[in-house]
Amino acid sequence: MSSNLSLSRPRAVVIMAAGLGTRMRSSLVKVMHPVAGRPLVDFPVRAALALGAHRVVVVLGHQRERVEAHLRAAFPEAPVAFATQAEQLGTAHAVLCAMPQLEGFEGDVIVLSGDVPNVTAETLEALIALPAAVRVLGMRLDDPAQYGRFVRDAGKLVRIREFKDCAPAERGIRDVNAGIYAIDAGFLRDTLGSLGRDNAQGEYYLTDLVERAATAGLGVETLTVEGDAALDLNGVNDRADLALAEARMQARLRRGWMRAGVTFVDPARCWLHADIEIGEDTVIEPDVALLGTTRIGRECYIEQGTRLSNTQVADRVTLHAYTVAESSNIGVECTVGPFARLREGTRFGRGVKIGNFVETKQAVFGDGAKASHLSYLGDAEIGPRANIGAGTITCNYDGVHKHRTRVGAGAFIGSDSQLVAPVSVGDGAYVGAGTTVTHDVPAGALALTRAPTKVVEGWVERKRQAREAEAKNKTPGDTRGGR
Repeated sequence: MSSNLSLSRPRAVVIMAAGLGTRMRSSLVKVMHPVAGRPLVDFPVRAALALGAHRVVVVLGHQRERVEAHLRAAFPEAPVAFATQAEQLGTAHAVLCAMPQLEGFEGDVIVLSGDVPNVTAETLEALIALPAAVRVLGMRLDDPAQYGRFVRDAGKLVRIREFKDCAPAERGIRDVNAGIYAIDAGFLRDTLGSLGRDNAQGEYYLTDLVERAATAGLGVETLTVEGDAALDLNGVNDRADLALAEARMQARLRRGWMRAGVTFVDPARCWLHADIEIGEDTVIEPDVALLGTTRIGRECYIEQGTRLSNTQVADRVTLHAYTVAESSNIGVECTVGPFARLREGTRFGRGVKIGNFVETKQAVFGDGAKASHLSYLGDAEIGPRANIGAGTITCNYDGVHKHRTRVGAGAFIGSDSQLVAPVSVGDGAYVGAGTTVTHDVPAGALALTRAPTKVVEGWVERKRQAREAEAKNKTPGDTRGGR
C-alpha cells in the first residue's frame, strides 16, 4: 500500500466494548468501571473524536442498553453509532458486527479497545501516519505475559501469534500486540468475512489480517513503544489493572496542569477527575480532590483536605483546610473554611466570608456577606454585607415543604438566632442574640426576644451549707441520698 494512506484520509473508529469482564468480579460490565471520574469506555470515544473521526462505532454486548444510554448522554452531539455483538466470538467478529455502520466508508478504520483508557491521540496519529494497509500498535515488554507475539521475517511483521497458539520459541518474543490497529477500510471489508477460527480459542482473530496483508504484499507496519510509554497501552482486566490505569491517568492529569501553571505542593496526594479545569498560579496543597466538572480560577489557594465536586471557583479564592463543596458557585476573592460544607445550590458573590463549621444549601450570598462560624443556612438569600452570627440557623423545613429566608443588605443577625422560614429580615435590621424570628423584621428595626435574667444573691453559699448539714445528719448505715 502506498504512502497515500496519510493523515488526509477520512477516519472511522471501531471500539470493541462487548465483553463482560469476568475478572473484574463485578455485576457491572467492565467498560463502565470508572477512571478519573468517567467510565473506561469514554476515553477511547474521546480519543476517536480527537482524531476527527467521521464515524465512531461502539460494539456492545453485555449490558448493551446501559452502556449505550450512558454514551448517548455523554456524547450527545458526536457521530457515535452502536453495533451489537450478541455472542463474543473474537476480535474480528466484533469488527465484523460494526461493518454495517461503516457501509460506503472509504479511508482508515482505527480499531480500539474499550478497556484501554490511557492511549493518546498523539500515539494514534503516529500509527495512522504509517504507509500500509494494516498498521499495528505494539509494546516491547520485559515480561510479555500473555500478549500476542509479533513474528517478523527480515524485520517485517508477517503475523501475530496469540499466546495460546505460540510455539515455545515464540513465547520468548518481547514485541507484543497492544490490540490497536489502523486498517484500510477496503481491505478490511474484503477480508473480514473470510477469516476462520481454527485456533486454540476457537475465535475469529483480527490479528489474522496481518498475515493476509503481508502475503498479499499490501504492506504491514508497526509502531512499537517501550519503557514508560508502554504503560499507556495496558488494558484493564481486573481491579489491580484498574488501579494501575487510574494511577497512570492521575499522573498525566497532574503533569498537564503543572505544565499549565498550577502548583501542586505534593502532586501524588491530589485526586483529579478528567473534566476539571484549573487556572494559572493556583496552589493546591496535599489531599485535595477536584471532581466532576469543577472549575478553579486563577491565583486561588486550596488548602489540605478540600473536596470540590461540580463546583465553580472564581479567581483569587482561598479555600481553607477540609472545605467540602458540591454543585456550588464561589465568587471572586471569597474565603471559605476551614471545615465548611457548601451543599448544592450555594452561590457566593464577591468577597464572601464563610468560616469554620458553617453549612449552606440552596443559599445565595451577596457581595461581602459573612457567616464566620457554626451556622446552618439553607434555602436562604443573604444580602450584601450582611453578618450572620455564630450559631444562627435557618429553620427552613416544616416536615413537608422547604421555605425561604431572606436577610437584607447590611443586616446583622446576632449569635444563636433562629430564623423560622418563611421570613424576611429587612435591610440594615438587627436581630439580637438568642432571638427566634417568626415574623418579618422591617428594614432598620431591631428584633429581640429575651427572657428576664433572674439573679439570686448568695445562692451558692446557701446550697453548700445545706449539703454539709445533710451530710452531718446522716446516721451510720444510712444509704439515703446514695446512688
